Amino acid sequence: MHGRPRRAPTDEEELSSSRKAAEIRLLQLQLLDFHHNKIYTTEAMEISAKLLESNPEHYTGWNFRKLAVQSLLDQHSGSGDHSEAIRSILGEELKLVENALRTNVKSYSAWYHRRWILSKGYSSMDRELHLLDKFCKLDPRNFHMWNYRRFITALKNIPDDEEFNYTTHVIEDNFSNYSAWHNRSVLLLKLMEKNIKGHASEEGLLKDEYDFVRNALFTDPDDQSGWFYHLWLLGRTLKREPSLLSSWPPQGSDLHLGHDATARVRESDLEVVHFRFRTTRAIPLVLYFTEAVNGVSSSTVSVKCKYHAFDDLSFRSLSADASGFSPAWMADLKFPDKAIEPFSVEIAIAELPGIASSTGMPFGEPRHVSFSVTVSSRDDRVLYAEEADEKISWRDENFFAAEKISTSDLRNKKRPTEDHIKRKMEIISGEIDHCRELLLSTDCKIGKLTLARLLASQSILDDGAEVKYEEILRLYHDLKKMDPAHISYYEDQYSLVLLQQVVSDPGSLGRHCSRYLESPSSSSNPYSSSLRLNGMSLSRIGSVENFLWVQMLDLSRNKLHAVEGLEALQLLSRLNLSRNKFGSFAALEPLKLLSSLSVLDLSHNGIGSRPVDTRRYLSPSPLNHAVEMERTSDEAAAAVHWDAYLLFKDMSLVQLDVAGNRTAEE
Repeated sequence: MHGRPRRAPTDEEELSSSRKAAEIRLLQLQLLDFHHNKIYTTEAMEISAKLLESNPEHYTGWNFRKLAVQSLLDQHSGSGDHSEAIRSILGEELKLVENALRTNVKSYSAWYHRRWILSKGYSSMDRELHLLDKFCKLDPRNFHMWNYRRFITALKNIPDDEEFNYTTHVIEDNFSNYSAWHNRSVLLLKLMEKNIKGHASEEGLLKDEYDFVRNALFTDPDDQSGWFYHLWLLGRTLKREPSLLSSWPPQGSDLHLGHDATARVRESDLEVVHFRFRTTRAIPLVLYFTEAVNGVSSSTVSVKCKYHAFDDLSFRSLSADASGFSPAWMADLKFPDKAIEPFSVEIAIAELPGIASSTGMPFGEPRHVSFSVTVSSRDDRVLYAEEADEKISWRDENFFAAEKISTSDLRNKKRPTEDHIKRKMEIISGEIDHCRELLLSTDCKIGKLTLARLLASQSILDDGAEVKYEEILRLYHDLKKMDPAHISYYEDQYSLVLLQQVVSDPGSLGRHCSRYLESPSSSSNPYSSSLRLNGMSLSRIGSVENFLWVQMLDLSRNKLHAVEGLEALQLLSRLNLSRNKFGSFAALEPLKLLSSLSVLDLSHNGIGSRPVDTRRYLSPSPLNHAVEMERTSDEAAAAVHWDAYLLFKDMSLVQLDVAGNRTAEE
């Protein structure tokens, strides 16, 4: 363990180990007999103590000790002056725990038993702190000891700032003490809440901590303890209240609802977008937040317009997991069939409390989105046609450059930069300079990773911050070569930054947007909402909040192995995922949330070439016990290809391509 080779035991060691195991088995049998018969005699206590000193992980033995000690305490509590007797009993129990910890200082059961003894209120806290100092010298990174120290300081009511100073001394003695850094982060959170140390703001505390950890980073750049604390500080610096990031329909857009289940959307600088309703006169309302939230409902989001009431509006999470948290939420806006003159739809988000992040942080200031809607009469026809009987081709010659494309990412207006955000931006800028200075003298991989994170973090705090994408991409490119063991992580981060770069510049985004025509002579209206991100070596999907308007998406010839994020694209009807790295249909589960999806290309992936990991299931196929399965003509085949069955059974595809996969051959 921890890089130390295991040495083969000698004959004498094997004989000694066998004898010890036999003794422990005998002690276990005796203890279980005492336990079942509730025998708490002196002999039972001696045998249980002998067992626990030999094997501190025997939690049944510790449970027996609790019952036995509690029985003795109950006997003495009925007498007159029982304090000294109780102290004596608990003192002997503390000695037993000390002996057990000498055998295994990282025994969970022993440390928890000691906490149980201290909770009785008869033991000396000063003695415990003195003992903890000894343990700290023996193994300063023992997280059991630090966890117990937090328990003791809480019982003794030691001020948080005093303990904070204690971590300073311990870290200055050995800055490689990860557990001390962790304890410091716990205490710093409390200090931020109480606003101690005379600082007027959280930014003051953060700046002091960045200065403190920098000494460790510059002393030994290859030691990870300080870098992990620096990463935690960066997370605290970037922490903001969740807010609305983008929406569809976008702010200020005009919707024209035709009689033939079609609609078109126009924004001031956006070419007309056409789409079909899932149901008659119902359009998707998609709200995309800065992070995963819950509590999005008709109580926290109100939709109002002059001619129609949305009292029965039901929001649902656009997430494949069951956590209840998601960055994207949607509801169907249903409009009347009769013709109505243009009217405004007003959406108010979080005017009432209830929306919160997974960390419990409530939504920030209320946000508002408005757009206009025109409902046409039955004589008003929208020029729109989808020739469903013609096969969609993804060849380059079928895509034409868009004459006009949106110069915005369809987000709501940029939030003003507040004073505390400006102070945090100054802190980040300072850390970027220090990190660059460090990398001039050492080629430290974790330093490069931290610099990449710092550079990318500026856009998180300030939407209008200038981000040096090329520098970030170079850093991740270097890291892939320096640290091939973690190349998958670096490729994912590279992909996310690359997509952020694409959407950050209207010209760059425009080069990936196009119109689709089946043939130059086609009479149908072209798709102006086609987005081509093919051949970019993407291994992860990101920045989807900028693509809520996309209907036709080409992600072919990448390195994708998952599709999380695409579920937010509720207008998406055509998707090309060919020549990626999907190993099974199970990896495509989020696509089930795309009710408009009708064309899917999965050709030339690795689907079926690798077995699906079914260790989380009780049997080889979840269909055997977890899914209600309709009667089919070939139930055996459905059970074998359960991942395909679960994916496609509720989808409404009219075109599917799985050529070049092993599954296609079966």
